[in-house]
Amino acid sequence: MLNYKKLFLEYLTVELGLSQNTVLAYERDLRLLQKALGLETDEQLANVKRSQLLEYMSQLKAQGRSPATIARKLAAIKSFYRFLTAERYINIDPAEVIEATKKGLHLPKVLSVEEIEALLEEPNLGTVEGYRDRTMLEVLYATGMRVSELLSVPVSSVNLQMQYLIAYGKGNKERIIPLGSMAVKFLTHYLEKIRPQLLKEEDSKVDTLFINMWGRPMGRIRFYNIIRNYGRSAGLSKEITPHVLRHSFATHLLDNGTDLRVVQELLGHADISTTQIYTHLTNKRLREVYLKAHPRA
Repeated sequence: MLNYKKLFLEYLTVELGLSQNTVLAYERDLRLLQKALGLETDEQLANVKRSQLLEYMSQLKAQGRSPATIARKLAAIKSFYRFLTAERYINIDPAEVIEATKKGLHLPKVLSVEEIEALLEEPNLGTVEGYRDRTMLEVLYATGMRVSELLSVPVSSVNLQMQYLIAYGKGNKERIIPLGSMAVKFLTHYLEKIRPQLLKEEDSKVDTLFINMWGRPMGRIRFYNIIRNYGRSAGLSKEITPHVLRHSFATHLLDNGTDLRVVQELLGHADISTTQIYTHLTNKRLREVYLKAHPRA
């Protein structure tokens, strides 16, 4: 009996070159679909009827799932059945005519320049851990990288003389991102004085740029906790995540006149429509300023 999910996930990884995180998200969505419909085998999953998929979509809506979440889950499901149809494992695509509800426009959370500065000032530069944390925050805000990209950057991909680093994005695609003077300043001291103190002798071959207090690569959960705690200690009302700094990076560039195509390249977006959400945010901010400042607004 064929393992259709495994074949599909291998296709996403090998043929499309999607990141591990994306592939795991697809696998999770298919597993939840299978569980919700009470399907015990991959054979049953491959041969669902359109009515069963519509029933699942209705369940998600009844559970109060957001339109964006439903649309994302449906995208994974449609990709799965499109693959099975293209490979002729099934004759009819049950998800072909199913469409998601309108996602709506959900503007991302961003920090003001003043809030960014307050966040960056929180780490204690007098400690090894604090200096490392400040360097990570400086690099994250200077580059707008995804957290997975930040935590996987090897030392060998950082060029301080030319002031850039190479990030490895979705599908392991490389892109060169310039570094600002502050990021270069902190990275220089971090690499010369701080990282050697964190790196254990037996782990001297570890090439990951940012490492934890045990000399191993920094983990996602640990970094999420680090940045969240600094946000709270800085007195910021927003819940701070690495992606908030990515959103802030993009918005601040657009606020200062950077071309949308340039921001797209820096963020590593394959489709410029993904980047365009930041123009909506910038327009909203401009209107708020106008309404506060214009005497006849």
